[in-house]
Amino acid sequence: MGSTVHVVILGCGRVGATLADSLERLGHSVSIIDQDAHAFRRLPPDFRGHKVHGFGLHRSVLEESGIQHASAFAAVSNGDNSNIISARLAREVFGVENVVARIYDIRRAEIYQRLGIPTVATVKWTADQILRRVLPSGAQTLWRDPTGTMALSEVHVDPSWIGHRLTDLEEAAGVRIAFVTRFGAGVLPTPETVLQEGDLVYVMAPEGRLERAADILGRPREPERERA
Repeated sequence: MGSTVHVVILGCGRVGATLADSLERLGHSVSIIDQDAHAFRRLPPDFRGHKVHGFGLHRSVLEESGIQHASAFAAVSNGDNSNIISARLAREVFGVENVVARIYDIRRAEIYQRLGIPTVATVKWTADQILRRVLPSGAQTLWRDPTGTMALSEVHVDPSWIGHRLTDLEEAAGVRIAFVTRFGAGVLPTPETVLQEGDLVYVMAPEGRLERAADILGRPREPERERA
């Protein structure tokens, strides 16, 4: 995504309002949908985004939000069904690139992940996590060793790497992939592990190498040179 994007949010609860405010402060355009007009009171007084009063499963309401030119969609209403159905509409009907849905029932999360919709369970939920999903870029450091030399970071990986072995990513970026999160569970990679759609990648590397690694993995993969 470019430096400025349009993001549509379904649900103006505490998380939705916080996310909308954060995105706007980062310079992005925001539309937020809620069927309860009073919910928009949670937004800050200086919010300049588009407030859409209506049911987020209706195509006309989604179109009013500007979803046709949105780069990201976050479904954070208080209903699992509404969130997943609207997220699928955003992905499959309107072709939104980055889609994420809030899920209360952790047991259903894997099902939705298999439909290609990244999910976040309520017990793990923060507005920062959603921000990370709708604006994927760079590396987010999660842990540093006491000397400050090594860091464990979540790194955004361009979709062009999907289907390639994690060892290929390690070789290209010069880092060690510590684990991936797949269908909501951590997976320790083997030499045969292949990157799948929806995987979140966590790398271990010297602090000074993370920026370059994030740049390499975050851009389209260079095609292999043809052998003579």
